[in-house]
Amino acid sequence: MADPAILVENLSKVYRIGSAEERHETLSGAALGLLSAPLRNLHRLRSLDASRSLRRPNRPTPNEHSDDLLWALRDVSFQVHRGEVLGVIGRNGAGKSTLLKILSRVTSPSSGRVTMLGRVSSLLEVGTGFHPELTGRENVYLNGTILGMRKAEIDRKFDQIVDFSGVSRFLDTPVKRYSSGMKVRLAFAVAAHLEPEILIVDEVLAVGDAAFRARCVGKMQEVTGRGGRTVLFVSHDMNAVHRLCSRCLLLGGGRLVAEGTTEKVISQYLEQGAPTRHRYRSEPDPGRDGMILEIVPKDAEGQPLLGEIDASKPFAIEVVATSAAEHPAGYLTVSLRDRLGTPVLFTDLRDSAPAGIASGVSRYRVEFPEWLLAPGDYLVTVGLNDGVGGQLDVVRNGLSIALIDLDSPRGGHRIGYFGARLPWARVVPTSGQGTGFAPDPPASPPRPPDEFRPESRPVPSLRRS
Repeated sequence: MADPAILVENLSKVYRIGSAEERHETLSGAALGLLSAPLRNLHRLRSLDASRSLRRPNRPTPNEHSDDLLWALRDVSFQVHRGEVLGVIGRNGAGKSTLLKILSRVTSPSSGRVTMLGRVSSLLEVGTGFHPELTGRENVYLNGTILGMRKAEIDRKFDQIVDFSGVSRFLDTPVKRYSSGMKVRLAFAVAAHLEPEILIVDEVLAVGDAAFRARCVGKMQEVTGRGGRTVLFVSHDMNAVHRLCSRCLLLGGGRLVAEGTTEKVISQYLEQGAPTRHRYRSEPDPGRDGMILEIVPKDAEGQPLLGEIDASKPFAIEVVATSAAEHPAGYLTVSLRDRLGTPVLFTDLRDSAPAGIASGVSRYRVEFPEWLLAPGDYLVTVGLNDGVGGQLDVVRNGLSIALIDLDSPRGGHRIGYFGARLPWARVVPTSGQGTGFAPDPPASPPRPPDEFRPESRPVPSLRRS
């Protein structure tokens, strides 16, 4: 892992955005604006070449924090080792796509240095790298040629590309007539099968369906594990990032906020703007038919749990709801998800109690036995339903609970969602055995069916009729 494939040093990218047009309410104001326009235009022209000021060491410029400058990236530095899968995450506008466009040489940086050691293939936007007037077949060869491959190399991979993309029926149709999903499938198939040494994939895979996304993730795992290719993967799908990437970058406001293991960086990303809530409360609204007013976790004695919850002890989630009318078929639901949004558990009132939502304010309680869930962080969603196809209210991720292990010697968070502690026993060795363990008792021979047992088989008659 000491061999770097990508080196990024102090990378910055700044754009100049348009200024709002000045409006004047009076004739004198318009005349003054007309006279001062040459000076304003000179100031804007001097700020156009922001990269020149960035390259002057130790010389801050007055235009650096100007309102008409947008810093898409600011002093970003990292390296990617050969054969590594690096995830890049962050909220919209964090600078992820700008970073990948610079690495793909689609745009140039304002300052800094990028070193790419290997042949690069990029999948940035739907249809990127495709000529709309050419057919799918012709675009496969065009992309391979751009990557520097010979026709014989493309011929060897052509059938695999077509099979993976699933567009064989439309292969001789111009790409401009493809749907966005077809373009993505063909583009990813080309990028993954033409053996680039560095593969850059943006959020474009979100256009494909769930089955194709799963195939893409599997293909990327295959090419990195077998061929040692380097992958940069940008996505808002934290499950895909967690499954695919061994290391992650978190961008925010154009800056590198965090770098480290995927699990650690994803946790930091999910905690941004989502503070832990140990209790949910809402004021009643007389104009609504039904509302969830309160969600709170409680211990076995009914006391609120406002911190971490011991997984070795039972706990409950209490829900206070109000309804303007009685709903005989109504019910409440409680679902738990992990920090990545993966469903963990779902239950509703009808699991163990009669359906029905009374009018007015009612309190409901669902109990969780000890060690049902593995230690970890969970988000709680509660729904209030009238039982005839309508949802009166839903509170998504209104509560967060953290289960911890204070009872077993192992402690800590665990992989998976089940917390049951399974019985283990040490096998006692016996003397005189070569393996050191007692042999299994000999198995009894299977009893043959009655029709095959000799004593039940009929004796054929030898008498001639």
